[in-house]
Amino acid sequence: MAGAKVAQKVGMGSARAAKVARAARAVRTNAEGSECGCGACPGVKGTSSGRKAAGVDAEIKAANLKHLARIEGQVRGIMRMIEDDRYCADIITQVSAVRESLSAVGRNLMRNHLKHCATRAMEHKGAERDAMVEELLGLVAKLGR
Repeated sequence: MAGAKVAQKVGMGSARAAKVARAARAVRTNAEGSECGCGACPGVKGTSSGRKAAGVDAEIKAANLKHLARIEGQVRGIMRMIEDDRYCADIITQVSAVRESLSAVGRNLMRNHLKHCATRAMEHKGAERDAMVEELLGLVAKLGR
């Protein structure tokens, strides 16, 4: 499904949908047609850290962008509430909502990581597989906090 169609399906506005579509078109692909940068596909440059996802589900990406846009607005709202000396319990309720939204993004990212990056690393034996097991343990601990 094209990036814009996915964005519309999850209820994004047209400007955000266009941004998602541009991002989807900009994705580099390896010979198998999957997005890459995890090191399993030489020649594909990653981010400044040199790493990119082994694959990204367009629907998960669109959902995460939608969550993050909502979170951005919620955080701005919390700032205004603090500036306006609003009731502390109301602010704490909003902080809780932001934390839950961030947790949803984290769960989506973990889902994508397991489906693509971890699966690819687990197909190998030795150090790459062991490193992925340790990484996954660390990520589960981080998400559980």
